[in-house]
Amino acid sequence: MAITILNNTAGYPSCYDPDAGRPVTLIGRDLQTNEYMSAHKHEWGQVTYALEGVLRVTANNSSWIVPPQRAIWVAPQVMHEVTVLERTRLRPVRVLAARAPFAGDECRVLQVTPLLRELILALEQIGDQPPTPRYRLLAELILDELGRSATRPIRVPLPSDKRLKALCDSLMADPGAPQTLEAWATQVGASERTLARLFERELGLSFGQWRQQVRLAHAAPLIARGLPLAQVAEQLGYASQSAFSAMFKKTFGLSPSAFFATQV
Repeated sequence: MAITILNNTAGYPSCYDPDAGRPVTLIGRDLQTNEYMSAHKHEWGQVTYALEGVLRVTANNSSWIVPPQRAIWVAPQVMHEVTVLERTRLRPVRVLAARAPFAGDECRVLQVTPLLRELILALEQIGDQPPTPRYRLLAELILDELGRSATRPIRVPLPSDKRLKALCDSLMADPGAPQTLEAWATQVGASERTLARLFERELGLSFGQWRQQVRLAHAAPLIARGLPLAQVAEQLGYASQSAFSAMFKKTFGLSPSAFFATQV
């Protein structure tokens, strides 16, 4: 019997919590745009993954945009929140803390391979029934595949200073905004020099570097949706498609088209 699919953010039945006999479990939520799961944590680790749609996951003072080719590993006991950016079929994989495929409390962006996706779909059909030989095989394969998953540098660090937070929230909502740091300084009530110092101190990046991270993070779901690169570049504030492609390749080592071709 397949897992129970919820259409809301209410708590999930405890029978889906992982334990020694079932170290890997799956839950399902089909959620609408702008639905939000407030900050919470689990005893287990979680692979936050959506079969369809786009999510934003926030944890450890960082934010990640998650299209279907990606997932976020959230370690046990790490506070995190999830915002639905596009209608989504959310299928988080829960992993018993003792079987976590990664050490430490750092969140990781994972590449979801075709094999991992199919394993998740197969686990969805098992539901909460007692462990079977098939379940055990699937669980071990999922853990092995997670451990082999390539990680991607699409992390956007977030500030605590309220002036810098106002600026960053605005740019997260509109990454193509063309304002200079001087213009933002006028809007948030701080000098340009103060903002520049806050970026370096709180985020470890210059304003320009941080904005590039935001734009690249937002590019992933747009490209995954099939939007032409010229339109992606325009939406994100790049002067041309070639300028966008050059920045993408500098960050990921591949052109946008080559990068996403490897995910099919």
